[in-house]
Amino acid sequence: MPSATGTAARSRRPAGLGPAAIQRWFTQKGWTPQPFQRRVWRAMAAGSSGLVHAGTGSGKTLAVWFGALLRARPGAGLQVLWVTPMRALATDTRAALEATLAELGLPVGVALRSSDTSTAERARQLRSPPFAWVTTPESLSLLLARPEAEALFAGLSTIIVDEWHELIGSKRGVQVQLALARLRRWARAPVVWGLSATLAEPADALAVLVTPDDGVVVSAPSRRPIRVDTLIPDAVGRLPWAGHLGARMLDPVVREVESSASTLIFCNTRAQAEIWYQMLLERRPDWAGLIALHHGSLDLSVRSWVEDNMRAGRLRAVVCTSTLDLGVDFSPVERVLQVGSAKGLARLMQRAGRSGHQPGGVSRVTLVPTHALELLEAAAARRALAARRLEPHRTLNKPLDVLVQHLVTVALGSGFQEEALRAEVRSTHAYRTLSDDEWSWAMDFVVRGGDSLVAYPDYRKLVLDSGGCWRVTDAAIARRHRQAIGTIVGESEVSVRSLTGARLGSVEESFVSRLKPGECFVFGGRVLELVRFRDLEAWVRTARASAAAVSRWVGSRMSLSSELAEAMLDCLAETGAAALREPELRALAPLLDLQGTRSQRPGRARLLIEVMRSREGHHLFAYPFAGRAAHLGLAPLLAWRMSKRAASTWSISVNDYGFELFGPAPFDLERVRSGELFAPAGLDEDLEQAVNAAELVKRRFRENARIAGLLLQGGPGARRSNRSLQASAGLFYEVFARHDPNNRLLAQARREVLDRELERPRIHAVLDSLSSRPIEVVEIDRATPFAFPLMVDRLRERLSTEQLDARIARLIAQAERGS
Repeated sequence: MPSATGTAARSRRPAGLGPAAIQRWFTQKGWTPQPFQRRVWRAMAAGSSGLVHAGTGSGKTLAVWFGALLRARPGAGLQVLWVTPMRALATDTRAALEATLAELGLPVGVALRSSDTSTAERARQLRSPPFAWVTTPESLSLLLARPEAEALFAGLSTIIVDEWHELIGSKRGVQVQLALARLRRWARAPVVWGLSATLAEPADALAVLVTPDDGVVVSAPSRRPIRVDTLIPDAVGRLPWAGHLGARMLDPVVREVESSASTLIFCNTRAQAEIWYQMLLERRPDWAGLIALHHGSLDLSVRSWVEDNMRAGRLRAVVCTSTLDLGVDFSPVERVLQVGSAKGLARLMQRAGRSGHQPGGVSRVTLVPTHALELLEAAAARRALAARRLEPHRTLNKPLDVLVQHLVTVALGSGFQEEALRAEVRSTHAYRTLSDDEWSWAMDFVVRGGDSLVAYPDYRKLVLDSGGCWRVTDAAIARRHRQAIGTIVGESEVSVRSLTGARLGSVEESFVSRLKPGECFVFGGRVLELVRFRDLEAWVRTARASAAAVSRWVGSRMSLSSELAEAMLDCLAETGAAALREPELRALAPLLDLQGTRSQRPGRARLLIEVMRSREGHHLFAYPFAGRAAHLGLAPLLAWRMSKRAASTWSISVNDYGFELFGPAPFDLERVRSGELFAPAGLDEDLEQAVNAAELVKRRFRENARIAGLLLQGGPGARRSNRSLQASAGLFYEVFARHDPNNRLLAQARREVLDRELERPRIHAVLDSLSSRPIEVVEIDRATPFAFPLMVDRLRERLSTEQLDARIARLIAQAERGS
């Protein structure tokens, strides 16, 4: 296999490579180039950019890779840049591309550059650039910050952005857009191609990646059908709550793993993956060494071992998170299990596509419900995928924290002329409407520190040289910026190390800081004892204890997508023979019948609201089916509007289907029925008051402040704790709010809270639809199947596990009495 360094990595045109050589390669494999692949090659040869929209395992990687090889120019240095969203995907991609080069007999190499690449290897790559570079958005920005970057990328002929749907809707996607604009300026007309398997609107995604009049979408018909089925529990129960089926599904999952040679078991969180891995080993200790765990907080060496053994077919199953959503295909995988709802159709389709990579294979995903109403989601997901109803992806609009970071990055590299860079930035889709005032604010922020920080030298980052070029001249500022490049912001993580010195991975500081030496926790599928915690390193040893805390990582609870919610409402509208054709709805029939007997089924034609009086107080349950995030805004909005006329205190519980308000006083049902509480007018003002948006904005501001370079995080050996960074962010927030209220980072934080955390656009849509729909208020005397999980979630926040179990048992007995 070609090396990424030395003679094999020197960049020259692949000798003798042409259409005939590619045809010979396909013939040797026993394959025939597909029509969509030939179309991509023709478009790339003609200098067109584009996007390949094709299913997992369809051959889209070969389409753009061979197109890039055909475009290679002699003596042009680095010629292909391949950007991937994940380090694991970068590793897989590099191996696949190098294997192709070896089979073609081409004396050029592919190098991997990510945070996992050693310092020595990075230096070798710069001394002898490879023919192709596989990298991540963060590592690409670091390359742009090097003085030699312009010369390094000048000969670039092809840029490929893999899994574009994973990036397009995030700040990482905006970071890629800005990087592409810089590369287009330096290189001689490179083509840019995106790859994706799960886009609802490929043309829109292409317009974000390249200019709208400079690209083509190439789609390929799916070669493998997708099969969605469900493990139906023996007993669904009539009053479900979140998680009540979880452990009860262990034996069915074991049987599914036994029936297949290899299985991926997807979980939505790292903590859930740790729990399921432990449960499987406890039930089948003979599987030790045959099943594995894979998530992003495990060390690279652990993840690599799992991936290598999965490819080789030596593992029966891997319990994993989104870290294995993407990547070069694991051809041995026969089955995919999804524990709990995937919450989104594109995510479920992506995970299904990891299986069935053999001739005549079927991509099959089996859903494992953790509560009864996920059976409804399962039936809805199957219908929606059959109709190819996927969630659209939208890019962010002018995030100024990302722009501020990019200005310093470019100044660190080759420097910039202000007018030229402003035009370059405006050429991106994200900043196409950037105003002169917004640009001037961003420049002032990095040149002077803005109005509030002008007295502090650390925030005067850019200097204008004699040639009219903005540069970074302070070595300390340059060093700190390089250490902080990127838009992935989360809680500070602590390195977990065994007493032998081996690094096991990382866990959040807030979790491990609560543990005392001698206490145990589960990590990487093992029970570990904390020996000491110092300098953001947790030193551990293997423990014998069986009871331990499960490691915790901050991860947002995914919200039900609008498309999946609509499909669920379609299922709820069906009754009789039509509904009973599907096994999930047959299993749910008693529960749905009980819902109809005690109240009504939620539906699209009206908003169902249930009110109930219990010994504790008064309950209101509403079912907009707008997803957890939107309900986190809708529920307090309703409570706020109620309290403006009659002061009261409400407890709130939400899930993806609805929300509960609970308080001591009865509800004004006439106001509820009238619809005035759901009026769209005054939404923004009421929403900010209702959810105490100031606190949410402060939290969001911390993230933006890190991206914008306000927080000095310290270098290796001097890293600041998360608590220290939070305190610094709080000080900046107070200073800006008091002395610079028009600071655009404050405005951005407020906008992101409303639009991204509380899903203001979705709330607007719900309220608009309610203006033309009746509100049906049903007074109930006992909890309904849809109300019960909301009651349990509210109790879960203030009761221990033992207390909660006892309370649930009493609630079920009360609700079933006399039924």
